[in-house]
Amino acid sequence: MNLLLFILLILMTFLGALGALYLKKATMGSSTLFGMLKHCPIYIGGGLYILSLILNIYLLHYLDYSVVLPLTSITYIWTLVIARVSLKETISIFQILGVVCISAGAVLIAAF
Repeated sequence: MNLLLFILLILMTFLGALGALYLKKATMGSSTLFGMLKHCPIYIGGGLYILSLILNIYLLHYLDYSVVLPLTSITYIWTLVIARVSLKETISIFQILGVVCISAGAVLIAAF
């Protein structure tokens, strides 16, 4: 796999996880949908999701679907790290084991 494409794939997964963080922050600012629309994080999260989508489409043009889709599971790693660092969530050993199993399976699928 081309190094630049792999870097873009990592970036795509990070942007998706970061987008989810901002959407989570938007829900923390208000209890209603219309209230959330008044807060900047919902637009940042949506924008990050759109950037992630554009990168996904670009990568699918150059790489096999059977490679890109399994490797999007890297998003789970980013999500755990972001949840711990930014939201101070407690991460259980089962969550870590689950992400390790999913990631190992994705690597095996993409490698063969």
